[in-house]
Amino acid sequence: MREKRIGSWVLGAALCAAALGGCGSPGEDATPASEEAVTLAVLNARVWTANPEKPGAEAVAVRGETIAAVGTEEEIRSLVSESTEVVDAGGGMVCPGFIDTHVHFLYGGFELASVQLRDAATPEEFAARIRDYAAGLEPGTWIQGGSWDHTLWGGELPRREWIDAVTPENPVWILRLDGHMGLANSLALEAAGVTKETPDVDGGTIVRGEDGEPTGILKDNAMGLVNEAIPLPPDAASDRALEAAMDYVAAQGVTSVHAPGSWEELAVYERARREGRLRTRVYAAVPLSTWERLQEKTAAEGTGDEWLRIGALKGFVDGSLGSHTAAFHEPFTDAPEDTGLLLHAPEDLYSWVSGADKAGLHVLVHAIGDRAIELQLSIFERVARENGERDRRFRIEHAQHIAPADIPRFASLGVLASMQPYHAIDDGRWAESVIGPERIKTTYAFRSLLDAGATVAFGSDWTVAPPAPLEGIYAAVTRRTLDGENPDGWVPEQKITVEEALVAYTRTAAYASFEEGIKGTLEPGKLADLVVIDRDLTAVLPEEVRDARIVLTVVGGKVVFR
Repeated sequence: MREKRIGSWVLGAALCAAALGGCGSPGEDATPASEEAVTLAVLNARVWTANPEKPGAEAVAVRGETIAAVGTEEEIRSLVSESTEVVDAGGGMVCPGFIDTHVHFLYGGFELASVQLRDAATPEEFAARIRDYAAGLEPGTWIQGGSWDHTLWGGELPRREWIDAVTPENPVWILRLDGHMGLANSLALEAAGVTKETPDVDGGTIVRGEDGEPTGILKDNAMGLVNEAIPLPPDAASDRALEAAMDYVAAQGVTSVHAPGSWEELAVYERARREGRLRTRVYAAVPLSTWERLQEKTAAEGTGDEWLRIGALKGFVDGSLGSHTAAFHEPFTDAPEDTGLLLHAPEDLYSWVSGADKAGLHVLVHAIGDRAIELQLSIFERVARENGERDRRFRIEHAQHIAPADIPRFASLGVLASMQPYHAIDDGRWAESVIGPERIKTTYAFRSLLDAGATVAFGSDWTVAPPAPLEGIYAAVTRRTLDGENPDGWVPEQKITVEEALVAYTRTAAYASFEEGIKGTLEPGKLADLVVIDRDLTAVLPEEVRDARIVLTVVGGKVVFR
């Protein structure tokens, strides 16, 4: 066993390439299933397995792509040979690889190289960053991404006049951080054919000035007018974006992502899988309205493998709170004439969900406002009753602002709440001004849902929030808003424990994609996806969780971040 020291971490010889299989089955003790040498061993650790039958251990052994053994230090050391790569965790924590159950993966990769606007604090800084970014581009190149947040400068929505002068040769289409509205400059509006005469769009808004001219802001379904005018990126650019995204999440301890997106994005993942370039496992979802196309594809090709799995569909009921397009029963506190938007007619949502469910496909639906959530729960209830009993695992994505009466329905209907805890400490800065003090009591209602017996899985919604589970765990257990104004937590009664948050990022997250048999816990025979953290998250104060650091990320037995 040849070793070298990197910082305080002892790392052994190069990882051997071993075949999948022959490593026993979940629930075995530390005895190896064969005499083949283990390829990776993590020692001197506090192993949190996420397996309630065997929650803790001291070390883990990997053989090839799967876990060979989980046990005591002595048991795992007995399996080490000269060819084994050995990691001394230095007393740190080892846990299953984090699963981000909601991430706009390819878009995130592109945005890493785009203009960065999330912390632009004034309209002047906003325009200056776009100006500086445009200065390095060829004429005609579209400027996209951005993730701006108008609440940082008082809530005034940006207008195309702010940026037209600094982008005379480049169309601009930059999105608010929630992805439910964007700003187009005049060149982009021209390319999209959006003018004063353009009619309004069902389920969307073209924001207009007093003269009727578009201001450049388009919300939800109206955003498609500009999206359709943007040329598809070349394959090489998409491949680079995917590589960047995989590198980025590996550094956060993320080993699998659930990636709702387009058929074009699915093609990028499929190309990477064929070429053996995937280092992050992907559960890809395509638009719900295209369920018949997905039914044909899965019937002909299957649902994929442990690297790329298909069979899921993503739909939308409403928009977002920050864009005032989430659908509520009662008006927004700061906009008493406005109750948000339904992006699709309820009968269309029912038809798509019913057809997809009959085809055996997995349905995930975005619903944020209380009206949207109630509507989607009722659709799920009706479809399940009409189509008969089966293991369908319907999911509501975000489930942010739940009416109290609907919280127990998640459990009784078996609907998963796929939530993003970082949103609570971000939106918590301003949400009460938008929906008032009563409705915030069941906003990001992690505690209430778990107490009701609901299944909760966690993710990030990257690029809306960072794809960093440690930040998400911190948010779920402290609920301290980003502005520092809530040191005891925003709506503190909805806090949960570190272990509950860890489960939501591991075991439950695997369940949310029907993959609990192969990942989500550290057990012999499961995929060797694991993370080493520099401290035991369950043994530090909740507010210290965000100070923890990812030291090592392993996917399929191979180190992808160190």
